[in-house]
Amino acid sequence: MDRVRIDEEQGYRASASRDVRFDGQFIIAVRTTRIYCRPSCPAITPKRQNMLFFPTAAAAQQAGFRACRRCLPDSVPGSPEWNLRADLAGRAMRLISDGVVEREGVPGLARRVGYSERHLTRVLTAELGAGPLALARAHRAHSARLLIETTALGFADIAFAAGFASVRQFNDTIRTVFATTPSGLRVAARRRSRAGGPAAGKVTLRLPYRAPYDAAGGMAFLAARAVPGVEYVEDGEYGRTLRLPHGTGTARLRPADGHFDCTLRLTDMRDLSSAVARLRRLFDLDADPAAVADVLCADPALAPSVAATPGVRLPGSVDGAEIVTRALIGQQISVAAARTALGTLTGALGDPLPSPDGRLTTLFPSPAAIAEGGASVLRGPRRRIDTVLTVNAALAADELDVHVGADPDELSLALQQFAGVGPWTAGYVLMRVLGAPDVLLSTDVALRKGARALGLPADPDALVAHGNAWRPWRSYAGMHLWRAG
Repeated sequence: MDRVRIDEEQGYRASASRDVRFDGQFIIAVRTTRIYCRPSCPAITPKRQNMLFFPTAAAAQQAGFRACRRCLPDSVPGSPEWNLRADLAGRAMRLISDGVVEREGVPGLARRVGYSERHLTRVLTAELGAGPLALARAHRAHSARLLIETTALGFADIAFAAGFASVRQFNDTIRTVFATTPSGLRVAARRRSRAGGPAAGKVTLRLPYRAPYDAAGGMAFLAARAVPGVEYVEDGEYGRTLRLPHGTGTARLRPADGHFDCTLRLTDMRDLSSAVARLRRLFDLDADPAAVADVLCADPALAPSVAATPGVRLPGSVDGAEIVTRALIGQQISVAAARTALGTLTGALGDPLPSPDGRLTTLFPSPAAIAEGGASVLRGPRRRIDTVLTVNAALAADELDVHVGADPDELSLALQQFAGVGPWTAGYVLMRVLGAPDVLLSTDVALRKGARALGLPADPDALVAHGNAWRPWRSYAGMHLWRAG
């Protein structure tokens, strides 16, 4: 949603009605107070002539506005547009949320999306009202606020963990964005909560989503595929180990009203923003279920399923290479058989977690470990084993790069260049890693079985033709068909 496409009258109505559905989709700024808010801010609605609309918090900050301390506009679900858009701006925003600018700078961001720094800056400024540095600065401010409010870390440690170059830069940014000091943010947070500050290395936070949310269905999907030692689902809680840019971690998530309660244990606090972004993608927390339902309910065959299970989400990933291996091993066998094979692979080649966290003991094997030792562990057809080894060798050598900012068409072609990788596997990777919303795996046996159960054509070509009416949400339609099957 860029400046040109923001419907200001709709924005004003959303603000006047405090409609939470628009939180995260655009920012409202007030000329008189110089404060920006989310659309559902409980404060008195300003006069229409005093309101400005921005596509991102970074754009509002660039224009000299400060974040509202009442509605905390940076603590709402992210814009669902970044999931839907496969263009340069959408791909760059997903990478910025993963902390790429902090780790690799703007040159690294530009390299990953395949454009020059100058062109990237020009496009982001035109589309989002701010360049990559300003967008990353807003992201750092959000990460810093989370650490200030949810840990007992010292401010110097927080500054560097959030990606700031100096404590002075950290202090200046907090004052500019939140109109208070780091100490002020911490004091205010403790007033809101009776609990004391958690220990360093452990972060407890809320991950908001747009209702409705089919938590039971999402948990069931992950439970069926959970690899022992790496992840589990038990008593409504999901836990898993994380291999992160600066270290390792574990995450435990439990659905609540309007959010997930999340506990993170990290060996390096610089990984906080990356861990949060990956978990949000895993649970598809930034999706707009109302927009999906509007399209899918127009099909009489799908409407009953959508009504019966509102808020179905598209499971994502925390690691692109891991999903590639899961797809390769599971492409021609059952979910249960794939889980067994992946458990054996992880038991033999996974790295032990430096500090085991209950049932979370092991990291999913790295591409290098699979390429080197997979031949002695993997079972099944020789061709499939060779494909797994070859693709992981390419991943380990950076000849194949699977990340959230990849171009979907280019990634699909790159994957299908390997013998044994076909459209189903490439489509599954796009759906899980990129969150691609419009992938229909029409040849999938379970999906076709579900289509037949709902009275839809089971023939792949006929299903594709019928599914054109589901665009741009065919991936979500597929989740309903999988469940029916």
